[in-house]
Amino acid sequence: MKYIVCETPGDFQLKEKEAPVRKEGEALLQINKVGICGTDLHAYSGNQAFFTYPRILGHELASEILEIGENDRGLKVGDKVVVMPYISDKNSVASRNGKPNCCPNIRVLGVHTDGGMQQQIVVPADILLPANNLSDDQMAIVEPLAIGAHAVRRADVKPGEIVAVVGCGPIGIGIMKLAQIAGAKVVAIDMNEQRLQYAKEKIGVDYIVKAGDNAADEIAELTNGDLCTAVFDASGNKFALEAGPDYMSHGGRFVLVGLSKGELTYSHPAIHAKEMTLMCSRNATTEDFEHVISVLDQFPTESFITHNVPYTEMINNFDAWLKPETGVIKATVDFNI
Repeated sequence: MKYIVCETPGDFQLKEKEAPVRKEGEALLQINKVGICGTDLHAYSGNQAFFTYPRILGHELASEILEIGENDRGLKVGDKVVVMPYISDKNSVASRNGKPNCCPNIRVLGVHTDGGMQQQIVVPADILLPANNLSDDQMAIVEPLAIGAHAVRRADVKPGEIVAVVGCGPIGIGIMKLAQIAGAKVVAIDMNEQRLQYAKEKIGVDYIVKAGDNAADEIAELTNGDLCTAVFDASGNKFALEAGPDYMSHGGRFVLVGLSKGELTYSHPAIHAKEMTLMCSRNATTEDFEHVISVLDQFPTESFITHNVPYTEMINNFDAWLKPETGVIKATVDFNI
């Protein structure tokens, strides 16, 4: 079978190997489509935390069961399934407390262990969710949306709140739509005018603000001086992360979804005066995946996936997906060809 491996930063190779063999408690899957996310882009560029090479990337997967044994969800051969790509230690302190998404021993497909950029893969059967009602395109975007769902749930967004989302990439766009579904009004913040317009026209956010020196003043004007009761950073950019509290109201929450490799600096008096709640949001749980699947019909999947190629053409196209000027929001790769 064919697979694509990132040998070193900037170096993809299309190779061939024997199909994997399923063990007890596992499922053999046919991979139909793989979504490309920021993790894949950062890994290819050599900027991904917790990463080693060589690695088969890909954790946003649309798949179908080829082989499976008895399982708690009643999944069977031929079922379409969404893969929750987080393999946690069930005995860890985080897992015991209902937070397997931040398990200290977590292994994420395509990051800590090989992922889905291959025609077939073997995974634990208990990380699969039924998805016979979803298209391949929809299945391939469930995981990034689940990350957004987890952030919105962490922040406990309430109807009527005005929240800000910094970064109009795939994760940020997901947070925006899911915050709307929770009843909030949304301010989208980004440097890229094209992405801001997408957030306005396709997601239907209430306000768009160009990131920069005047952003906080503009948000204050839009909110009658209140600012936003929750601010989500989905950029992972150091400067954006450090500016986030400026957009937040007194008594507000600042949720770090994007990941920066470096240190962040804040003025303690400024965040203390606001009694800021700082929280991080990592990965997602089964509850988040199930929520996304239940509301996916409210999401503009067709416009969200801007680029799609067969796996035989991925290597030649990947560099272009690193460039926002190409208009990419979500790229996907077909493996069932």
